[in-house]
Amino acid sequence: MDVEFDQKHLWHPYTNLNQPTPVQAVDRAEGVYLYLQDGTRVIDAMSSWWCCIHGYNHPVLNQAVTEQLGKMSHVMFGGLTHRPAIELGKKLLEITDESLDAVFFADSGSVAVEVAMKMAAQYCFEQGETEKKQFITFAKGYHGDTFGAMSVCDPVTGMHHKFNKLLNKHIFIDSPQCGFNDAWQDQCLDEFKCVLKQHHDKTIAVIFEPIVQGAGGMNFYSPEYLKEVRHLCDQYDVLLIFDEIATGFGRTGKLFAYEHAAVVPDILCLGKALTGGYMTLSAVLCNQKVAKGISTNFMHGPTFMANPLACAVALASINLLLESNWQARIESMAKQMTSELGELIGLPHVKDVRVLGAIAVVELFSDNNCDWQAFQSQTAAEGVWVRPFMNMIYIMPPFIIEPSELTHITKTLTKIIKRLPC
Repeated sequence: MDVEFDQKHLWHPYTNLNQPTPVQAVDRAEGVYLYLQDGTRVIDAMSSWWCCIHGYNHPVLNQAVTEQLGKMSHVMFGGLTHRPAIELGKKLLEITDESLDAVFFADSGSVAVEVAMKMAAQYCFEQGETEKKQFITFAKGYHGDTFGAMSVCDPVTGMHHKFNKLLNKHIFIDSPQCGFNDAWQDQCLDEFKCVLKQHHDKTIAVIFEPIVQGAGGMNFYSPEYLKEVRHLCDQYDVLLIFDEIATGFGRTGKLFAYEHAAVVPDILCLGKALTGGYMTLSAVLCNQKVAKGISTNFMHGPTFMANPLACAVALASINLLLESNWQARIESMAKQMTSELGELIGLPHVKDVRVLGAIAVVELFSDNNCDWQAFQSQTAAEGVWVRPFMNMIYIMPPFIIEPSELTHITKTLTKIIKRLPC
């Protein structure tokens, strides 16, 4: 494998080609393991950025792709349809709240957010609410790397501040300060309540990640916040969008994060684990209010919309998840990670250790002295693949991981975090 060519010519996420970040060459993958070119293997504690909930090279998912490939790999969705899209659409409406009634298939998570924002905007415009031009969202939020998605990501601490002059300006409020297990305090909602009251007549929609803010800081917040936001959006007739690209399909311990609060958005974005990590695909679901409120053509249509291969493997992945004992498995993972990472609590450089569902986070007070490349090299040498960011070391292993494999991850992280200089 020509890694030298890679380092000279291939961009990787959030890197530059003048000082390329070192990469590990993966030869193949099986179960929870990545097999590197040098013959070593590492447990993928990241599920390839939340996606591979069933691990790698799963026979059921392989079969779904192979069978669909024998029929057709792709056909345009303009004026045509096919069984994988229809069956996947039925399944998504079956497993989400009954109020969600329509599905738009898109390419990726970022594009799903673009579609949701356009959908909300067109709905408002067609109701004659043409003065609505802004979205309300959280600081420390992350919704993707395309322009609409970037505009509702954190404008200061996020990854897109270099493009601020090119982005539409929206309204940002502080991220929720009420922890997932904290006793609810009404004042946690004061800023949102004030901002929505002041700006609802100019607000297209409220958009945020429910329960878990991912790349913005792995913040787990109270379900009560969602309940109150839903109530206020209804009071002021403002649409509510949930970005569940990362949290959907069991990651938080519920099939969808909004279930923690028993509230439902007007528009729901899904992606990442939708296909079990096999192919890029996302879906935007909306209720009848939005679907019927858009009476003219909705002007969005990706070339690979509802790709048959992706739809087929997504349907197989969802069925594989639902037919497994996934709730008990994730509950067991949560208890194990809480117990085994618990000895890090109280270390002078560790600010917090938190677990929700199949997500565990070790937050440091600072990353000023941390060499994350060296950290990755050390964990990889121990047989674990992680990718820290900012001051966060976090894991979200595949749901199929064995307890002994999970222990190997937690013990490796514990050992290396204890000797960090930061």
